[in-house]
Amino acid sequence: MGQKINPLSFRLGATQSHDSLWFAQPTNYSENIQEDKKIRDCIKNYIQKNIRVSSGVEGIGQIKIQKRIDLIQVIIYMGFPKLLIEGKPQKIEELQTNMQKKLNCVNRKVNIAIARIANAYKHPNILAEFIAGQLKNRVSFRKAIKKAIELTEQAGTKGVQVQIAGRIDGKEIARVEWIREGRVPLQTIRAKIDYCCYTVRTIYGVLGIKVWIFINLNKE
Repeated sequence: MGQKINPLSFRLGATQSHDSLWFAQPTNYSENIQEDKKIRDCIKNYIQKNIRVSSGVEGIGQIKIQKRIDLIQVIIYMGFPKLLIEGKPQKIEELQTNMQKKLNCVNRKVNIAIARIANAYKHPNILAEFIAGQLKNRVSFRKAIKKAIELTEQAGTKGVQVQIAGRIDGKEIARVEWIREGRVPLQTIRAKIDYCCYTVRTIYGVLGIKVWIFINLNKE
């Protein structure tokens, strides 16, 4: 059976909820979606430009957006929040100001909060960033995946699957390689599975990374 549906949208209402919570008229729906993208891009670009990350992992696991008439509440879930707030509390205020200018918010206030992810490598986005950093440093893809799987198993997951596609290791012919450890029941709706699709630009081309992590089985 083909696996062509996003595991997160497949489980909406069962084990997964929306990252953006707001209501809008049909005529304003597309504008709100574009605004959400601007918010996420603004956060990622700010961290890339203003914060030095020696390990190559920015640590952004999830960005949740809640909109009201007079307020935009943004919650950034980070595996390593000290990258953004340790010793430099003014960085959050600077990020809020930049975001408010970019969104042209006149009647709405932007509020940003930082939440810490307990087990960073239990989140697929952070794990994909780790693999991407290894691939940029020309580490063998098998070695990078195995190290990532070890970090995930130490975080207490029940299964993980990693897939890389493109000109792997600089080979002329693009191919797809994947490794799975443990259980990853993609067709079980009550299975809590986190997923992400990540693109990394290397010196020999663009590679696509997909990560599935099986956390637990909701028996309710």
